[in-house]
Order: sequence, then structure tokens, then C-alpha cells
Amino acid sequence: MRPGSGLTPSFASDQRIRQLEQKLRAKEERIIVLETENALLHLKLAAVMNQRITGKTSSEESNSSSVPYKQKKYSENVGPIVAQLYGAVQRLKQDMKNLRFSVLAFSMDAQHQGKNSLCQILAALQRLQLHNESMQIFQTKAFELEQSLHEVNEKYQKEKQWRKVLHNTLVELRGNIRVYCRIRPLLSLDSSPEESIIEDRQKNLSEKVVCATDDETIFVKSSRPGHALTTKSFQYERVYSATDSQVTVFADVCPLLTSLLDGYNVCIMAYGQTGSGKTYTMLGPHSEANFSCFVEDKPELGIIPRAAEEVFRLLSEKPLGSHWVEVSVVEVYNNEVFDLLAKDNYGRTSGVKREIITNKEGRSDIPLLTYEPVEDAVEFLELVNKGRQLRVKHPTLVHAHSSRSHLVITLTITTKVVSDDTFATSWTSDHSHQKLVKEHFFNSPYAMKDDKTPFSSRASSPTVFLNESTEKFKQMRTKLQLVDLAGSECAGMSGATGALLRETSFINRSLSALADVLGAISEQRSHVPYRNSKLTHLLQDSIGGDAKLLLVLCVSPSQKYVTETLQTLGFGSRARQVQRGQVKKRNHLAPSKLNKT
Repeated sequence: MRPGSGLTPSFASDQRIRQLEQKLRAKEERIIVLETENALLHLKLAAVMNQRITGKTSSEESNSSSVPYKQKKYSENVGPIVAQLYGAVQRLKQDMKNLRFSVLAFSMDAQHQGKNSLCQILAALQRLQLHNESMQIFQTKAFELEQSLHEVNEKYQKEKQWRKVLHNTLVELRGNIRVYCRIRPLLSLDSSPEESIIEDRQKNLSEKVVCATDDETIFVKSSRPGHALTTKSFQYERVYSATDSQVTVFADVCPLLTSLLDGYNVCIMAYGQTGSGKTYTMLGPHSEANFSCFVEDKPELGIIPRAAEEVFRLLSEKPLGSHWVEVSVVEVYNNEVFDLLAKDNYGRTSGVKREIITNKEGRSDIPLLTYEPVEDAVEFLELVNKGRQLRVKHPTLVHAHSSRSHLVITLTITTKVVSDDTFATSWTSDHSHQKLVKEHFFNSPYAMKDDKTPFSSRASSPTVFLNESTEKFKQMRTKLQLVDLAGSECAGMSGATGALLRETSFINRSLSALADVLGAISEQRSHVPYRNSKLTHLLQDSIGGDAKLLLVLCVSPSQKYVTETLQTLGFGSRARQVQRGQVKKRNHLAPSKLNKT
């Protein structure tokens, strides 16, 4: 019986028995017919014999001569027929006998097969029952293991979060620089121009030598010409693979913005070679269009626009009029500082060269630097976009939109804080006073009304207005510095010549000066060479321990740039070892001179 045929052994046996019974009935009917014919023949024989006896006297004499002939003729005709009938009857009887034996044997065989099939079915049912019981046991164990795994995973996540909290606390106490690393996807610039598209794709698969093994470790396979194949791994606070989105990156940056409103300065900078994705990480896609829109509408927006929206969201939860926000945008180009929000005599925004000084407090400052007041993220991003369009960019063999300068965007928050001894009296009618002060601030001749006279330095910022008008309030100023560093590059690979080569030289020297400053701080030297570069001089306060500093390393996964990648990762490892001491909260506030009206 073929499996899956749908016929059971008992059904086949019943069919066979019915067929044999039909044959048996046919044979029995045939026997009855033959016996009937035999009886008829006997009757005919008896009649003939009767006629022969009765007609013997009358025709004995006349037929005496013909009787032997008729008997002989009759014997010759009837004898064979009778013999044939007798033989047929005997054969039918034998066939019936054989058929009965066959039916009996087949019936016994069918019963035997039925019993065997029933035993097999019972055995299969027993095995199925055992299998079901085993499955239930396995399912119970699997459920218990799944629950245990879930509990272990929850414990692991809690321990992981707790470990991160402890690590961040240790970072806070030591003043370490937080270092994140982001691997960009493979791009067309990772291949040679003369290679075909198919060769590019096949080669790119084999050229991907940088990968994230987990969210804290990056793995590099180095097979540089003339060197043996080496593998290196680097660990940082967070590592992002090529598939991680801008949203994922910002989720880890966001907690620093809370620290900003808690009274800490914050600095976020992107470091890496040209074309490694620094500007994309900090600002978003390359576009001359204004990106001043909400983050939800543009999932590719970078850290800067997302940070602006988050800061203003947090500020919206503060009392009205309790804070003022200013923004400045500068670039360090060829070791010179340019104010990208300064305006010429015609009211047009144009980059104006500025100088960096060290003030009496020992902090770096830029006199006459333009600080524009902003009320929301849209205004902030419009100003950033203006500065972004003035930023120096030139195409190279490595990147079609290579930034040739370091971009530093500073968002300064001045918060009005009530003195402890006057808290109960000074804030009773503060809402109306805040509205009055805010109206005075934004309608003052120093405010940027009709784009005529922006704030040109801190000396003309609204914080000075506060200092001159109240004695019962203190002010706290914190700043968020967002830095998109120009990319380090090899002149031979970028194809830089002439003015472009000069730019490359200044970029590499300023980044080298940044590495020297971090090395000096790490080795706790008595002298830290901040003034070797305008970049390090500008970022002196942030690098030196006055801010929570986050360094985002951007690297390419391609074998083509493995040397630059290793240099970037090495820079990040050295930066991670820097211990600057605990970052100080901006709680040393000077009383203002404003009298409450």
C-alpha cells in the first residue's frame, strides 16, 4: 500500500473478499446451470429408453435390423456430451473448492493484516501521545528558558545601564573626553575612477575593512602595501555602524543638552578625514537650501539642527522671560578667525576677520564677535544656514564638497536666577516683569530690528542690559559649542595644488595642534600649547576642562582610506585617555544691577 494513497488495509481486504464472493456466486450459478442441463439430458435419455422399451414389441420385427444402428448412433452423440458435462461439473467443483480455500486463506490473511495494522496504529498512537507529552515538556522548558532569558536580558540591560551610569560618573569625575565613533557607508568615492561599476561593487565588498563588532568596539583589518595583514580593535563610549541613523546618533547626544540647562558648558565636535561624514553627522546632507525645519520632517538632519530644537524645547518648559539665547557662527580658515554673521555697510552678511584674545579671567574671547538673539530653533537654523553658505568649500579628488575650514557654532544661554534671600519677594510679580524686560530687550536699539544693528560683542549683549538694571537677580551664562572640524587629508590623495594645498597645510597643522594640546593635557604638562593654533585657542575653554566635551570620530570603512582611519581612531583613543578633572558647574554667579520695577 503506497503511503498517502488514502486506502487502508481493511478497506482493500473487504474489496478483495467482495470480488472473490462475486466469483464464487458466478461459479455456483454456472454449476446450477450445468446440473440443470445434466438433468434435462438424463430425462431425455430416460424418455428415449422408454420409447425404446414400449416400441420394442410393435416394431421389433420391422426395426430389428435398425435398432443396433440407432443405439450406436445415440451413444455416439450423447456419450461425449455427458462426459463433457461431467468433466465440467467436476472442474467447477474443484474450482469451487479451490475458491473456498482461497477465500478462507485470504480472509485469514486479511484478519492477520488487520490485527497487525491495528497494532501498528495503536503503537503509532502511543508514540504520538509520548511525542505530544515530550513536546509539552519541551514547550514548558522552552517557555521557562524564554522567561529566564528575558529576565537575564532585563538584568543585563539594567546592569549595562548601571555600568554606563558608573562609567559616565567616572568620566565626570575624571573629566574624560567622551568619544563616539561613527562608520559611514561605502560610497562611490571609495573606488578608483577607471574601475567599472561591477568591479567597484565586487571590490567594495572585499575592501570593507572597518566594522563595529558591538556598540562599544570597532574592528579594523589593515593590509597596507608593504605591511603584513594586521587586525586592530578600538573601544569607545559608543560605536555606530553604517546602518545607524541620525536619530540613533542624536539619542546618545541628547543627555548632554540637559546638562547645558543644568549649568554646564557643552562642546560637541566631529573629527575625521575629508569625506568621512563629519558635516553630514553635524549638519545633515549637503544642500544649499535652508534646513530650518522640524526634525520630524527631515530624518537626515544632523546633530546641530536636532540639538537646537531640543534646547528650545527644554527652554520652553522654563518660566517666560527667564532666559535669553544668542548665537554666533565663526570659521577658522587658514589659521584666521572669521565672523560669519557680521554684516557690511549694506546690511549684507559677510565673513569678517576677528582676533582671539585671552581676557582678564584667563578665558579666550573674540572682541566684536556678532551675537544674534534668537527665540526659537527656526531662527537659530536660519542664522546657521547663513553662516554655512559663507563657509569655504572646494572640491577635491576625495570629496566634491570638501569643507576647507573649521566651523564653530556657539549657542549661548543667559539665565536669570533669583537670589536665595529675595526669592519670596522678587518672584511674586515676576511674570509681568519678565515680559517687560523681554520687550525692552527685543525692542531695544541693540536688538536686530529690520536687520540693521546686530549685537557685535558680548559688551552689547542683553546680559549687559540685565547687569545694568537689577540688583536682586543673578545671571548664569552657559554655552553650547558645536564644532564641525575640517577633514585631515593627504595632499597626494586629494590632488590639492596651489591655494588648495595651502588650505590643506593649515588644516593639518591645526588638527596636529589639537592633538598636541590633548597630549599635553594627558601628560599633565605645566604648559599646554593652546596658542599654537587659532583653533585650539578658540576652543581652549572647552578642551581645557570648562565643558563637557564629546568627540565624534567619523571614519570610512574602505581599505582605500585605512591609513587615515587608523590615524583618526588613534587620535580618539588618545583623547579618551585625557583626564581634565571634574567639569565645574556654572554656579559662580555675579549679582546683576537691575532694580525690579
